[in-house]
Amino acid sequence: MTDDLLVPEPLPGERDGEVTLRPRRLDEFVGQPRTREQLGIILDSARKRGTAPDHLLFSGPPGLGKTSLAAIVANELEAGFRVTSGPALERAGDLAAILTGLEPGDVLFIDEVHRLPRPVEEILYPAMEDLQIDVILGKGPGARSLRLDLPAFTLIGATTRAGLITSPLRDRFGFAARLDFYGPADLEAIIVRSAGILGVALDAAGAAMLARRSRGTPRIANRLLRRVRDYAEVRADGVIDEAVAGAALDLFEVDPLGLDKLDVALLGALCRRFAGGPVGLSTLATSIGEDPDTVEEVTEPYLIQLGFVQRTPRGRVATPSAFAHLGLPAPAGLAPPPASLFDDA
Repeated sequence: MTDDLLVPEPLPGERDGEVTLRPRRLDEFVGQPRTREQLGIILDSARKRGTAPDHLLFSGPPGLGKTSLAAIVANELEAGFRVTSGPALERAGDLAAILTGLEPGDVLFIDEVHRLPRPVEEILYPAMEDLQIDVILGKGPGARSLRLDLPAFTLIGATTRAGLITSPLRDRFGFAARLDFYGPADLEAIIVRSAGILGVALDAAGAAMLARRSRGTPRIANRLLRRVRDYAEVRADGVIDEAVAGAALDLFEVDPLGLDKLDVALLGALCRRFAGGPVGLSTLATSIGEDPDTVEEVTEPYLIQLGFVQRTPRGRVATPSAFAHLGLPAPAGLAPPPASLFDDA
């Protein structure tokens, strides 16, 4: 291995499995500097008081580190870490069983917290505010309510759709943070760290190319690193440089801006089939054989960030930049990209 390769020594026992690529401490977490600083103050203060920190809410697109931050909170507090998700909690009793099994100081992480059924959500209100839950014993006229005390705990909710969280639940979180897409420098640092854990050799140019095509998302960066590692081991000498990274990403159909087959298919349908729009979300999703939620939550955010797609009251509209990226002439009179990359209209 040459001296210019950006590979630290692999950490013992951390070569395989995505979970091992997650940072375990706050000082290992790359990016989101303001959120990291705010969270550090909250945790330091809780440690000094010897109490559980306030309940926390992390929102943002998939793959930006919400689950990792939740696990870091538990590690920093040296507390137990219980994990569940909104769709998994179908009945109020499911959540009650988890809450009554918590130990003092535990961290309870609920992913997709916006998908909690309403009866389950209502169990959380007294649990978060008063550390108590009401359990109904029996059925019919003889049923009675029993209030149980809970140990002090910290609830961490994660959501990709913060707007779908009800106001009563949102107001009970003491701290809410929105995670943003990552810049190339932060993604390079994440890729270099992951390469060290996986025992992959890469140089600076290879790391930079991977970062540019990772859509601002650490999860995608780590996934691309694995695929490029596979290519380097099979068709090269195992070292990821710019040429190897470029060839591998081209083979796996990730273009220079990080667009994959689904992204290109969506842009192609919008620009070719619908002449740039406007077109409704459901129609656009059906035209490419994809679920509307996947289009709205996974594909569109990055295309909007690039200025390729606008959300308007009449539907989705392609910008001249989208036509240019596909090598197509833009229709006359097509509006330029919006000033704001995240238009909620």
